[in-house]
Amino acid sequence: METRAGDPGAFAHFDLARVDSPAFVVDLARLRANLAVLADIRDRAGIKVLAALKAFSMWKVAPVVGQYLDGVCTSGLWEAKLAAEHYKGEIATYCAAYKAADMPEILRLSDHVIFNSPGQHARFAGEIAAARAAGEAFDIGLRINPLHAEGEVPRYDPCAPHSRLGFPVDQLEDAHLDGVTGLHFHTLCEQDFGPLERTWAALKPRIERFLPRLQWLNFGGGHHVTRADYQRDELIAFLQKVRAETGCEIYLEPGEAVALDAGILVGTVLDTHWNGIPLAVTDISATCHMPDVIEAPYRPAMLGERDEGTDEPVRLGGPSCLAGDVIGDYILPGGFQPGTRFAFLDQAHYSMVKTTTFNGVPLPSIWLWDSATDALECVKRFSYEDFRDRLS
Repeated sequence: METRAGDPGAFAHFDLARVDSPAFVVDLARLRANLAVLADIRDRAGIKVLAALKAFSMWKVAPVVGQYLDGVCTSGLWEAKLAAEHYKGEIATYCAAYKAADMPEILRLSDHVIFNSPGQHARFAGEIAAARAAGEAFDIGLRINPLHAEGEVPRYDPCAPHSRLGFPVDQLEDAHLDGVTGLHFHTLCEQDFGPLERTWAALKPRIERFLPRLQWLNFGGGHHVTRADYQRDELIAFLQKVRAETGCEIYLEPGEAVALDAGILVGTVLDTHWNGIPLAVTDISATCHMPDVIEAPYRPAMLGERDEGTDEPVRLGGPSCLAGDVIGDYILPGGFQPGTRFAFLDQAHYSMVKTTTFNGVPLPSIWLWDSATDALECVKRFSYEDFRDRLS
């Protein structure tokens, strides 16, 4: 998978020795810049924008997110609770399948509860009626599958064949929308405006007859709108047109775009040796700290990386026992000796929320840096007790 992120920005001047290793460092100034772009799109297009907690849920900066956006979208009970405790604005909750035990609290916490199928919505009719009788205010949405694939990687494509995500739009009937206020679809991943425009062109004829019954349409996330070369003016004109044609409130749910290029992951070389190529073992693990490197797969950009030349690339891998815990081949001007500090770019989103302690590999600490003022704060360090208390 190719990614066009990896702009070092102010991190080009950050002293990696100022923080622990491993450590995530988030630049507050860059985060604000991303949020300002999203707010500008929201205001010019006349839509609403929710931050996707599944991608970036560093609630230390929740007050900053609340200054710019209309709320957050969540993926189940725990994220909805986090949203209610720390974030301002609306809460939209979608899960591929809800547990019955979680439903009353989800209905209490959420402004929009989005179901993955009409059957699931029908099964929770009693819980919905009870919550409304108790005075809870929320509306119901249905996630649909547009049956129009734009994804580059099937694993990340909700419209891949036999996908479980969303109700196939060719099966949608009038009765399925009884009690439903809006439709949701999420089909993109790190993509430009073109795929969204094509998806809507394919979807609109299939749902046009249902539009008079709807109050909102949620176009999900995956929009790389804070990337410098994204076609923002075209997106805004498109969103204005959709609002006018449908009469619906339009939502976007950016996740990665909120924290794009706003964070790095700092690590240290622990050991080096040779096995046909130069190898380095680091305190950063792909499987524990950057699982998308293996799952996508993709090669993360490195701060200060040099193009191939006379030096031979060094293959970097993590300290875990997984043979495939390999990050990639890199060249740094100073080389990779034990003790060398380095950093991977664009690691604030998804990496932070996906970390694990497999093999007892320590979790990176979390730091907040404001490149505008140079203020630096350690937000959280993880201990052995954090590892121990997840087990039994």
